Amino acid sequence: MIQASQVREHMEVIGSDGGHLGKVDKMIGDQIELAKFDLGSGFKHHLIPLNWVDHVEDDRLCLNMTRDAAKASWMEKH
Repeated sequence: MIQASQVREHMEVIGSDGGHLGKVDKMIGDQIELAKFDLGSGFKHHLIPLNWVDHVEDDRLCLNMTRDAAKASWMEKH
């Protein structure tokens, strides 16, 4: 499992299928907040848990699920 210290602002987040989910805005505890101004995130802040990240590859966070599965389960920040 990766550590929160490995997550940096502007890293791309991709699903296990290679689909673009968004870009990292910041860490909030053990949650990754995705940048609001990104087509992948639907121009809204979303939160995904750090434990969804399988590994880091070429400055990208690679999830342990597909992009669509992540979008079905992410939380919208209010």
